Amino acid sequence: MKIFHNKSELSHLIDDFKANNSTIGFVPTMGALHDGHLSLVEKGLSENAIVVVSIFVNPTQFDNQEDLVKYPRTLETDVKLLKTVSNDKIVVYAPTVEDIYEGKVQSQSFKFDGLENEMEGAFRDGHFDGVGTIVKRLFEIVRPNRAYFGEKDFQQLQIIKKLVELYHIPVEVIGCPIHRAEDGLAMSSRNTRLTADHRIAAPFIYKTLNSAKTKFGTKSAKKVTEWVEKQFSKQPLLELEYFIIADTETLKPVKRKSTKKTYRAFIAVYAGDIRLIDNIALN
Repeated sequence: MKIFHNKSELSHLIDDFKANNSTIGFVPTMGALHDGHLSLVEKGLSENAIVVVSIFVNPTQFDNQEDLVKYPRTLETDVKLLKTVSNDKIVVYAPTVEDIYEGKVQSQSFKFDGLENEMEGAFRDGHFDGVGTIVKRLFEIVRPNRAYFGEKDFQQLQIIKKLVELYHIPVEVIGCPIHRAEDGLAMSSRNTRLTADHRIAAPFIYKTLNSAKTKFGTKSAKKVTEWVEKQFSKQPLLELEYFIIADTETLKPVKRKSTKKTYRAFIAVYAGDIRLIDNIALN
């Protein structure tokens, strides 16, 4: 498996594949890989000659510096895990901060038609400027034909699609289903930091989302939201940050349901000091 830490060396490999009209898939990650990441890589391999997996903990998308410091960095383990999928069709790009930012570790300012102001944008200052900056930069370096993102970060997925549209980036952005543990917990690199008690409590998040989906069939968004808030008030190990039912296109909270629109429920929960997000399609 080829591992690059320098974008100029990676560029030579990309040039060779482009010269042969071979398609390149791309899975950007911050490492601490799990089965959810592998499912994206497998999807990419089924549709492209190679898949580039970037492993880079991006400093500009963390509003909480303590979270940045504690974020797991497990490159050696990540490479071993990727080799279980393929040893010769996966390329790892694990750059340094200097290789990406060239001495200027700061975010570009973006406007994504208001998508950046909802949910995560409202609770994590500057987060989507950081996401837009790193994804745009990685697209320029990797030059993929297709890029794969999990729907767990559905708002991020919609923003990246908007990024590609606004900047005319020649890449197809493909959203992939949320990969879950057997008990329903959405897979996340942060799950490894949960205490044993919090890990036992965390599947309550998905259980509640499923119940909210059922209730949304007959009740208003306001009533469902109030019910979810009440359920979490009874959970001593889980603290609800937000639960929002939103239009999947605009990501704006729904005020009155329409049969012509599709909706998703979005949730953010603290299990101790670990922040977990999830979402579910409602119709």
